[in-house]
Amino acid sequence: MDSLSLILDDMHFDGVVFASTHNSTPWAWHLATPGLAAFHMVTNGQAWLIREGEEPLLLQTGDLIVLPAGCMHRIQDKPQTMAVAQDLVPFMAKSELEPQRHGGQGEPKCDLISGHARFDVDMAAPLIAALPSTLHVRGLGEAPPVWLAIGLQFLAHEVSSPRPAQQAIINRLGDILFMECIRDYVEAVPEGSGNWLAALKDRALSNALANMHRDPRRNWTVPELAQQACLSRSAFADRFSQTLGEPPLTYLTRHRMRLAARQLANSGLSISKIADQVGYASEAAFSQAFKREYGASPSAWRQQRLSALDTHGTPRGQTDTDPPNEKAAA
Repeated sequence: MDSLSLILDDMHFDGVVFASTHNSTPWAWHLATPGLAAFHMVTNGQAWLIREGEEPLLLQTGDLIVLPAGCMHRIQDKPQTMAVAQDLVPFMAKSELEPQRHGGQGEPKCDLISGHARFDVDMAAPLIAALPSTLHVRGLGEAPPVWLAIGLQFLAHEVSSPRPAQQAIINRLGDILFMECIRDYVEAVPEGSGNWLAALKDRALSNALANMHRDPRRNWTVPELAQQACLSRSAFADRFSQTLGEPPLTYLTRHRMRLAARQLANSGLSISKIADQVGYASEAAFSQAFKREYGASPSAWRQQRLSALDTHGTPRGQTDTDPPNEKAAA
C-alpha cells in the first residue's frame, strides 16, 4: 500500500454528515466544524463562499469546495446578501434526505449538498495542517475531473429518493470524494514547496514513510529506513529533514504518540500494552516520550479525555451534527 493510502487509513474515516438544501434568493448559511473537513457541492445554480479576511469565492454548478480544517464560513446567494445566515449544523444532525427549503421566494435558486467528513482529528492533524484553507475543485471549464462529475451525479441520484443502505453508500462516497480532493492536491504540490506532502511524490521518501506507517512498532533505525529509500544514510536523513521539516526518527516518534493517544482515548488497554503496540519495550520510556509530546503522562491524559467525554458527550473526531444512533455505533 502506498504512503498516502496508509496515512488516510490512519485517519479512520467514518463517513459524512450532510444536509441537502434548496435555496431561494435571498439566502445564507453559516457552518463551522472545527478540525473536521467541511464541504459544499453545488448541484444547481451558484453560490458565494465567504470567509473572514478572504475575498468572496464564486461557486458554480458542479463545483466542490472543501474546507479541510472546518473553519467558520458562510455560503450565500451573493457577496452582500440581505439574508441573515442560519446555522447548517442542526439540519445536518437530522440526516434527512428531503432537501431543506431555505431563503426567500426570489430567483436565482441554488441546490447544495453540504456537510462534513468524520475521522480521527488527532491522527489527521499533520495532513490537515499541510492542506490549504480551501480545496476548490471546479466542475466546469476545460478539463473538470472525471471523478467529480461521476461522484456528483451518483450522489445527486442517491439522495433523490430513499433506498436500502442509502446512508452507508453516501458515507463511503463522501469519504471517496474527500480523498480524491486530497490526492489531486498532493499530485499538484511542487517539489521544493516546503510542504511535507511533497514527500509523498518522492519515491525514496514515500517508501520510508510507508514502512513507518505500515509497521510503527518496529525498532526502525535511520540506516534501515535509508535502505528502504535506496539512499545513503546521510543523503536520506538530509532529504527527509529538508522535505518534512524534522528528522526521520522524530517523525516516527510523533506518529507513534498519535497512535498511542488514539488507543488511550478509545480502548481500555493498559499503558504497558499500548507502549508495546507502538514500539516501546519500557513503559517508563514510553511515558516520557508521550509526556514530551502531549504535556501529560499517558494515564493523566487518558483521564482528561474521559472527563471531557463525560462533560461534553462527544468523542474527538465527532461533532454534535452526528445523529445519536450513529454516535453510538461509531
